[in-house]
Amino acid sequence: QVQLVESGGGLVQAGGSLRLSCAASGRTFSSVAMGWFRQPPGKEREFVAAINWNWSGESTDYADSVKGRFTISRDKAKNTMWLQMNSLKPEDTAVYYCATRNGPVMTVAGRYDYWGQGTQVTVSS
Repeated sequence: QVQLVESGGGLVQAGGSLRLSCAASGRTFSSVAMGWFRQPPGKEREFVAAINWNWSGESTDYADSVKGRFTISRDKAKNTMWLQMNSLKPEDTAVYYCATRNGPVMTVAGRYDYWGQGTQVTVSS
C-alpha cells in the first residue's frame, strides 16, 4: 500500500503562486510515476502534470493548459513531490490530487493506483 498526503492549497489572487506538496509513504517501486490531477467544480478530473523516474533517468509531462506556468519536481530520497504553480488563473480553481503508479507517466487518471485526499486551490479574479 502507498499513502499520499497533499498540502499547500489555498486561496490566491489571479497572477499569484502556490506550491503544492505530496508526501508519499509505504511501498515503493523501481519505476514510479507520480502525477497531479485536478477536478474543477462540476467537471471531470483532468491531468495536470506527472513525473517518472527509473534506472534511465527522469521524465515529465504537462497538460497544455499549464505548460510554462506549472513545474513538477520531486525529491526521491524524501518521497515527496511538488507542484509549483505560477501565474495562476481563475480557471485553475479545482481540487488538486496527487497520484502514483508503478510504471511510466500516464495522463489518464484511471491508470493510477493510489490517490491522496486532495487539496483545494481557489484563484480569485
